[in-house]
Amino acid sequence: QVQLVASGGGLVQPGGSLRLSCAASGFTLEAYAIGWFRQAPGKERERVSCISDSDGSVYYADSVKGRFTISRDYAKNTVYLQMNSLKPEDTAVYYCTAGPACGSWHYWGQGTQVTVSS
Repeated sequence: QVQLVASGGGLVQPGGSLRLSCAASGFTLEAYAIGWFRQAPGKERERVSCISDSDGSVYYADSVKGRFTISRDYAKNTVYLQMNSLKPEDTAVYYCTAGPACGSWHYWGQGTQVTVSS
């Protein structure tokens, strides 16, 4: 059974950090591009980051560049999103997704809530 499980969300103060994890089962992440999206209440879903399976190239939304880092651990079949210098506007449900290429998504995780507030 193919499954993506996102975890690591929580409540953090502005300026704090969180690391989100996306663990895959039923398939090998190494063969897929992995993306992170987020959706805040009343807003459209936004692509946050993507890492390509072919050459490891990465994409970041302008709103998170320099603060977020996407990485992969093939041994653990897990992708991470390190989020630093968090801002209240980063508050959203974060989803991980996998597909044959960035922009072509086949599998979605269940989402993990990130709340940035003092």
